[in-house]
Amino acid sequence: MKCRFAIALGVVTVTAVSVSAAVKPNIILFLVDDMGWQDTSVPFHTGPDGNPRKHALNDWYRTPSMERLAKRGIRFSDFYAHTVCSPTRASIMTGQNSARHRVTNFISPERKNTGANGAEEWNWSGLSREDVTLPGLLRKAGYRTIHVGKAHFGPVNHEGEEPLNLGFDVNIAGCAYGQPGSYFGEDGYGNLNPKRKKRAVPGLEKYHKTDTFLSEALTIEAKTAIDQSIDEKKPFFLYMSHYAVHSPFQSDKRFANHYAESDKKKPAKAFATLVAGMDKSLGDLMNHVETKGIADNTVIFFLGDNGSDAPLGGDGDIASSAPLRGKKGSKWEGGIRVPFIAAWMSDNPKNRWQQRMPIKAGGFQRQLGACFDLFPTITELAEAGLPGDLSTDGHSLATLLSGKRDSDRQEIFLSHFPHPRRDKHFTTYRDGDWKLIYHYLPTGDVKRYSLFNLKADPTESKNVALQNPKLLKRLTQAMANQLADSDALYPLVDGKEIKPIIP
Repeated sequence: MKCRFAIALGVVTVTAVSVSAAVKPNIILFLVDDMGWQDTSVPFHTGPDGNPRKHALNDWYRTPSMERLAKRGIRFSDFYAHTVCSPTRASIMTGQNSARHRVTNFISPERKNTGANGAEEWNWSGLSREDVTLPGLLRKAGYRTIHVGKAHFGPVNHEGEEPLNLGFDVNIAGCAYGQPGSYFGEDGYGNLNPKRKKRAVPGLEKYHKTDTFLSEALTIEAKTAIDQSIDEKKPFFLYMSHYAVHSPFQSDKRFANHYAESDKKKPAKAFATLVAGMDKSLGDLMNHVETKGIADNTVIFFLGDNGSDAPLGGDGDIASSAPLRGKKGSKWEGGIRVPFIAAWMSDNPKNRWQQRMPIKAGGFQRQLGACFDLFPTITELAEAGLPGDLSTDGHSLATLLSGKRDSDRQEIFLSHFPHPRRDKHFTTYRDGDWKLIYHYLPTGDVKRYSLFNLKADPTESKNVALQNPKLLKRLTQAMANQLADSDALYPLVDGKEIKPIIP
């Protein structure tokens, strides 16, 4: 088997423990694959008054555990990831924007998927042992680092294929593949089904030929790994990375009755059950840390890795991420805006770590945050030292988590995609309320420059580039400067790089 599975062995008996505030905080990074901004009953959309506003999609999905987490902590209306999965995952691990770490496309496991006119030298090999990673730094700071679920940090037969090479002490079911062969235990998660075996999930053999859904099996294993950390009296970093809600859209029968009477199509109903199973996993982990007596010393960071891929509407429609336009792999807000919630699992004003990084219960933050901000936020909380020469793009979210506005923080997010996908060869650049979409190789109706005011036009329906020439020039120049500072790669035509043209 090319993908490997590794976990600490042994039988442990765990009892509830009393946590001292001197013990470093336990950290759970709960990452959901292909979960967009509105794939939840928790509203992240804001109305004209700036407060959360429910949308029809929030009434369609059922995520009570996310609702519970949001009540305990703070959610962000404008939190960004890259438009496909591997770039975001590398950004979380390194604190760098995709333009800098150069994992600018999803990593196809067996072949380099640059695409026509794509940036040929992009980092298809992914992460390696030499990279400074979040789990590596946390391990040096005394943490037991646990990887559960989807990895997708590197292709087959490369170092990034194996999370143990990247600073994790434990790897459960992580490998080079970005989607599961199957969610069904009866299929052995692809291992027992010849039609699904090419992307089979490794290492969960004890659940094969059972009715244990993949999201449930991963959760059971995560709880066991937490118990082992408690037994070893070490703080843990749990990177809980669900394969859900990525295709194949196979229905989780535990939740199928919730959607049985809906007039939506079968794939949409199956997708909703994947969301529900992910949400149960979140609730089970929250319950587990409470039962173990470590809730006041445990923090959860919850997010999606790119925009929604829900089977609702087309690539550029206002549908799966409504009221935003677009979905995974696109240039639109629906391709890059994701849910984000952070919370301490129980309030304890005397806890040193909660004092160090307070999180506002029931808070709603409208200032912009991004996936690469988790790296400096978590290392700051864990008191994990950073190398002095490390180049990063993230900034600590500490002030924003407290519910306050950070006046020193720039309202800027760049996502660089020099490849073809649902949209082709583009960079998006947000600065405050303004968003620039730059196409390197415009054809047909696609314009080189598109400019939107997201406050006035959140659906990105009115391109006002021609009406704002000075602003367009300023934003294009700022985008080009950031790309140059990151030593970014660009699309190629006849072997020549196509760099931004300033209007």
